[in-house]
Amino acid sequence: MSAYILYEHAAGYALFKNIAMEDIGSQLDQVQAAVLDLAKFGKVVKLESFLPFKSGANALENINSISEGVVHDDLKNFLETMLPKKAGKLGVTDSRIAGSITEDLDIECDFGGVTAEIMRGIRFHFAKFVEGLSAKNCEKAQLGLGHSYSRCKVKFNVHRVDNMIIQSIALLDQIDKDINTFSMRLREWYSYHYPELIKIVPDNVMYAKVVSLIKSRKELSEESVVKLEEIIMDSAKARAVVESAKISMGMDISPIDLINIQSFTTRIIALNEYRSKLSTYLGEKMNQCAPNLTALIGNQVGARLIAHAGSLTNLAKYPASTVQILGAEKALFRALKTRGNTPKYGLLFHSSYIGRAKAKNKGRISRYLANKCSIASRIDCFSENVSNNVFGVKLQEQVEERLKFYETGDLPRKNLDVMEEAMTEAMQVLETTPTESEKKRKIEEVSAETTEETPMESEEPSKKKKKRKSKAAAEPAPVVEAAPVVEAAEPVVEAAEEPAKKKKKRKSAAAPVAEVPAPVAEVPAPVAEVPAPEPVSAKKKKKKKSIAPAEVDEPVVAEPVVEEAPKTPATEKKKKKKAATPAPEPVAAVTPATEKRKKRKKSVA
Repeated sequence: MSAYILYEHAAGYALFKNIAMEDIGSQLDQVQAAVLDLAKFGKVVKLESFLPFKSGANALENINSISEGVVHDDLKNFLETMLPKKAGKLGVTDSRIAGSITEDLDIECDFGGVTAEIMRGIRFHFAKFVEGLSAKNCEKAQLGLGHSYSRCKVKFNVHRVDNMIIQSIALLDQIDKDINTFSMRLREWYSYHYPELIKIVPDNVMYAKVVSLIKSRKELSEESVVKLEEIIMDSAKARAVVESAKISMGMDISPIDLINIQSFTTRIIALNEYRSKLSTYLGEKMNQCAPNLTALIGNQVGARLIAHAGSLTNLAKYPASTVQILGAEKALFRALKTRGNTPKYGLLFHSSYIGRAKAKNKGRISRYLANKCSIASRIDCFSENVSNNVFGVKLQEQVEERLKFYETGDLPRKNLDVMEEAMTEAMQVLETTPTESEKKRKIEEVSAETTEETPMESEEPSKKKKKRKSKAAAEPAPVVEAAPVVEAAEPVVEAAEEPAKKKKKRKSAAAPVAEVPAPVAEVPAPVAEVPAPEPVSAKKKKKKKSIAPAEVDEPVVAEPVVEEAPKTPATEKKKKKKAATPAPEPVAAVTPATEKRKKRKKSVA
């Protein structure tokens, strides 16, 4: 008897303690009925601890581990912390998880007898044992975990879906049956009007197209021969259709019946077009899912083998002897029952190799072909890179060589040599074609490059602007070249302070300013530093005379800058002119008030 019970729920792990349940009398009806009563069952079992799952993904990981018989880390930590060391046996639900717990944690487990009855009661009353857990929440947790567990077990892969192949080949066979049935109905229907057309055009789809073109046989003429040739692809048959329509023994047909026949023929033609599209779709799916099997025996035979086996995995697990008679189970069991000859082939009979072999070699080639089909299906099922059909082509060459050996006696190549060639070619193809991980890396690199290029493009104009600013700040050349302006500005200041001089003197003082080159206009800074002369009143004449020389001497401080400036031809000419001209005599400052007083004195005199 187990002292503790481990119960796995969709909400988490629960550990119960068995108080009074025993093996004796556990199978009695009264005891089993008492399990469903919470008042009685609550005295038997007590909840020790409960560990809820952190999230839905965590619950899915734990339930997957339990279903595979593996102890998850959460369960291991839970049992190590909550289960006493001398607890006795631990009751669990499954034998596989019991063996795993015994191996990993060295805990003796029990999964039968009274443990199953206790589990039944815990499952029935679990929501009442855990506080804050209602019956609705339990149902939601179980439903969500069940859906996620089912989706995980399906293991859906878009590129290797054999279910689509099974449905496509089943629909293709059904469409073939429907086209045959509808064509037979159309022949019987239209033969009342034109019975001779059946012998001229035996093909079902071609017959439907000819009927849709002819409509009423009385409307046929020599002009319709060209259109009939496009459908029948035979000028003699087209001519025979027109001539036999003239002497036909069929009955006349009403316009309403003709309209119904025409609508039926359009349905048959449309169904045939859909069949051709479905066959191309089946070929594409077979090349994606089983390229080697497709290269060996074709689309339809390979699809029928997969559909009959149930999946590509089941077909790969079958031995070659089972693949050989796959589809002939009735004949096999009938032969075993009557002790007759067993069948030599099943679905493989539709392959072209068996039809090409002689009667005495059909069994041998079918056995050899089944062997190669089992190899091809295993390569397609269990290999990671299924993009190439190198092995299928090599296996096909082996079957061709074996057929030639049966006919002419030429020895085929050894299987080892052929497989080595196939391996080398497959490795070359794998090196040239990138894998899915490499494709993802390339896509990520391209996206990263594009994201890096966009900010670089936006940063380029800002960098150019910064360069322009730095260039403008690093070009003080015009300021240095403007040094001669200071020399030319001296006479300008004197002319401003001596308005009483004659016009000739003003022109001579202004002459150097006219000779100054264009940079004077660009650098007005030295001129702006010179203070403009203020109007002088008569009362403050003496003060102005003493202050004026000091104000004039202040801006002349720029002389050392002139010495540092580079010498140019213009500055040398100016210096020569200044040296030739005599220095002006110091003249007292004359103001407009003094000039008026002199004029008055002259007028009085």
